[in-house]
Amino acid sequence: MVPLPTRRATIRLARAVAAALRPGDLLILSGDLGAGKTFFTRALCRALGVPSAEPITSPTFTLVHEHAGSLPVAHADLYRIGDEEELVQLGLRDRRGEGAVLVVEWGAPYAAALGGDALLITFEVAADGARRARIEAEGGRAAALLAAALGGLGTSA
Repeated sequence: MVPLPTRRATIRLARAVAAALRPGDLLILSGDLGAGKTFFTRALCRALGVPSAEPITSPTFTLVHEHAGSLPVAHADLYRIGDEEELVQLGLRDRRGEGAVLVVEWGAPYAAALGGDALLITFEVAADGARRARIEAEGGRAAALLAAALGGLGTSA
């Protein structure tokens, strides 16, 4: 668990992850509404050089937003996706193959369809309001990403 007592702590986590990203990496973000998924994504995109003038918002209705930084980012929200066939039509796996980093909110049920080897970040808000992130790796590249990100934070798995 990574405690996120402040917005700055979430920004530090996003920067640590961004510093370790490679083309084609997959981040799957989970957590209740308002838990910090889009805030984290905004901080990640800023760390990758997406200009502050470019809005980073939840792609709830458009489903996918593309952002150009030091690495291209495809930010998706799969909350409204009903099955893998709909997912295929979004072309996310193709974007990943082209080198985009995929940041996918509500994507846990589709990890395999997105190509697997994912870093799973679950944002949690406790009853007392304390925020934290549970971070897990599914796959070899994701494990290396996790280790590098936690090393950038000065913590370990």
